[in-house]
Amino acid sequence: MEYTRLGNTGLEVSRICLGCMSYGNTGTGINDRPWTLNEESSRNFIKLAVDNGINFFDVSNNYSDGDTERILGRAIRDFTRREDVVIADRVFAPMRPGPNGMGLSRKAIMTEIDDSLRRLGTDYIDIYEIGRFDYDTPLEETLDTLNDVVKSGKARYLGASTLYAWQLMKAVEIQRAKGWHRFIVMQNYYNLLYREEEREMLPLCESEGIGVTPWSPLARGRLSRSWEVEQLTERAKTDSYAAQTNINVDMDKPVIDRLTQVAENRGLPMAQIALAWLLSKPVVAAPLVGATKEQHIQDAVASVSLKLSEEEINFLEELYRPHAQLNNYRFVKSK
Repeated sequence: MEYTRLGNTGLEVSRICLGCMSYGNTGTGINDRPWTLNEESSRNFIKLAVDNGINFFDVSNNYSDGDTERILGRAIRDFTRREDVVIADRVFAPMRPGPNGMGLSRKAIMTEIDDSLRRLGTDYIDIYEIGRFDYDTPLEETLDTLNDVVKSGKARYLGASTLYAWQLMKAVEIQRAKGWHRFIVMQNYYNLLYREEEREMLPLCESEGIGVTPWSPLARGRLSRSWEVEQLTERAKTDSYAAQTNINVDMDKPVIDRLTQVAENRGLPMAQIALAWLLSKPVVAAPLVGATKEQHIQDAVASVSLKLSEEEINFLEELYRPHAQLNNYRFVKSK
């Protein structure tokens, strides 16, 4: 495993981050998903990640209504030392119906940070991220509260996920002007099938010293199998995000065909090639890779040492066509 400093900080993370969305017992909560794994199965993948040198784990307070945090916290205590891992956690998504059940108000953040710490069984979170832009809360209220969270010792660093470039820049400028702790990481949707982030977000992050940790680097598994293979897994069929990242035959099939060709030429799985392409981008620190099979972690780890030639990168990128911006960037709270 290789390690890199995250953004313009001294924090070192593995070049692969294990995304833990797939881990959590299903039940009747508002955030349950039918494809998640139970705790026993989930622990196997967390241990495998640790054994392969992955020290970076991503979770969100709403995953399986908090059960994912409990599973991750227990596994970390059993398989490694807390000080040896980096946990990224998020706040914004709905945790309960009714007023103040989601969002980035001072009340919501202060409630959710304490609940997340309790479920994780730790007294601090390494990177505390906002999961979206809250259009119903003044931005200064959110940023002031996040600064207090760091000053209190409940978080070490701050980050953001799934914002527009103007939103991130506005936040960073307020943080800079107020002398508040700044965002050090942007977690966004970026892969071979969706490269719109290259227009504004990635140059902004590079300019501001913000590390990038793309979510869904394999486009919900679409970049791990050839076009002829059935495109949608059981998760993709029931995942709310999958409906917002629907594949476009005219635009996406040529890219997948190119990826298939490079993988065949190399004699390697497509997933390794797709991840190696992401890792070739200097601003990308660590893709968030989900794992429900051992091969998923094996491919992710192997991609770190896989270096693509300039010709291969150009070949993969050549047929990309502009996509409409994802509408899930503007997540408006229900009344």
